[in-house]
Amino acid sequence: MPQTMTGGEAIIRAVLNHDVDTIYGLPGAQMYPLYDALHRLSNDVRTITTRHEQGAAYMAYGHAKSTGKPGVYTVVPGPGVLNTTAALATAWGADAPVLCLTGQIPSQYLGRRRGHLHEIPDQLETLRSLIKWADRIDTASQAPGLVNEAFVQMQSGRKGPVSLEMCWDTMGQSGDVEILPPTVLSAPLEPDPDAIAAAVELLKDAKRVLICVGGGAMHASAEVTALAETLGAGVTSMRSGRGIVAEDHANGMSSAAGLEIWPETDVLIGIGSRLEMPYMRWSAGSGMIVEPDAPPHLIRIDIDADEMTRLVPHAGIVADAATGAAALASAVTRVRKPQSDALDYISDAKARASAKTQAIQPQMAYLEVIRDVLPRDGIFVEELCQVGFASYYGFPVYEPRTYITSGFQGTLGYGFPTALGVKAANPTKAVVSISGDGGFMYGMPELATAAQFNIGVVVILFNNGAFGNVRRDQINAYDGRTLGVDLVNPDFVALAESFGIAAERVASPKALRPALETAIARDAPSLIEVTIDPDQESSPWPFIIPGSYV
Repeated sequence: MPQTMTGGEAIIRAVLNHDVDTIYGLPGAQMYPLYDALHRLSNDVRTITTRHEQGAAYMAYGHAKSTGKPGVYTVVPGPGVLNTTAALATAWGADAPVLCLTGQIPSQYLGRRRGHLHEIPDQLETLRSLIKWADRIDTASQAPGLVNEAFVQMQSGRKGPVSLEMCWDTMGQSGDVEILPPTVLSAPLEPDPDAIAAAVELLKDAKRVLICVGGGAMHASAEVTALAETLGAGVTSMRSGRGIVAEDHANGMSSAAGLEIWPETDVLIGIGSRLEMPYMRWSAGSGMIVEPDAPPHLIRIDIDADEMTRLVPHAGIVADAATGAAALASAVTRVRKPQSDALDYISDAKARASAKTQAIQPQMAYLEVIRDVLPRDGIFVEELCQVGFASYYGFPVYEPRTYITSGFQGTLGYGFPTALGVKAANPTKAVVSISGDGGFMYGMPELATAAQFNIGVVVILFNNGAFGNVRRDQINAYDGRTLGVDLVNPDFVALAESFGIAAERVASPKALRPALETAIARDAPSLIEVTIDPDQESSPWPFIIPGSYV
């Protein structure tokens, strides 16, 4: 039954019809009708106001990555939207379902370049060049249909970010609106039997099989685990697929352990992964891509058919990760049994990797403390810092969606605001955000958001007074000359306390343990500053790009 409502209300009602309970954002002139709807529907939706548009988008990203459900944010057009594009690029790279709701200049000014408030040359096409899908809502009655399409686009095939905009005037105009039921997503396609048969042919006589998983397999933990057990294969991931198979499971292993068995691998199975680690890091170094050449033979399972041309496998299965892994396990079990020593082989590789990575200090010592204190289902949000890089292989992960990363984008400064979205979406779980002093300052104003909304993220801020990675590279490559890498920082403890946030400073792994235990038990915004001498930090890179860094 149609109801009369503004365009802003139509958008919000249609969004809430998709089981959305939280929207992040900043109000502004073009968004007044939408924010009025948020106010009037406040019993049905929580609105978290951030201190920067980028923070809103990263919080939506954290919401999406930690739950697998769409994260939604709203900002003004033009400069507001542009402030969020780093987060949108991160969501695009990490296949995160994020919805940007934004405004537009008044409809009569569209395309005229008169210099109206927040006008940019072509916002819609700018967004379409960055993300999976974008469209404009012209009338209130169009909102439910286009919102439904946005949710389909976000969650179908390769997931990704989308955007809807509406002009300032039309968002405030009323019309007759019928809120539609959510569109049902199509069932995953069944894998091609010939593709499964080709993969089985490669596997039937294989001695050492390695499975590399990415974010596209995050929902397929049971199926990937069953395939690994069927094959006697180790399962590893660089970043986005961590926790799909627990690293304390007999078949689960860190990327450092995966590197140990890579030279003897005769079949590699990539599931929901771009395979950056084996073909851009292990085999090539320095980010140069190497095309698959047996051994190992490459089998890929990916929902995105284009992936089979971006990195051509010896057998390609276009399918959802869960469906494809289950079909392959069913087929291969009839012709192959695991090597009798498969689990011992994996266990030995894990032990060798663990011993070797202990050389990465003090990062490994701090990561061990965090892992000991953080509950098994607690969520760890990494950052672009020396401890963050070491966490790729040095922080064991036991459950899906408990290790949050910016993926290949490597978006400095994403971590803290992303962690706020993670905690807002998972209020009963402990959430630890690690950050360097450089990256933390990107999102520092969101300390105010954490305090205002009591978002109980524990920030562990590793302060080495530098952009540590760039500093090391400059010293090693340019005869010790550095520029732009040494930082003048505030007193981070006093800064946090000025927002009413509990904070303390430590200088050793031993001192971190009780501080972190207290902060997690507090379940309120907390900051722990860890002071580190950058000259005492080992390079974490030998286990990420072997031979490229010392």
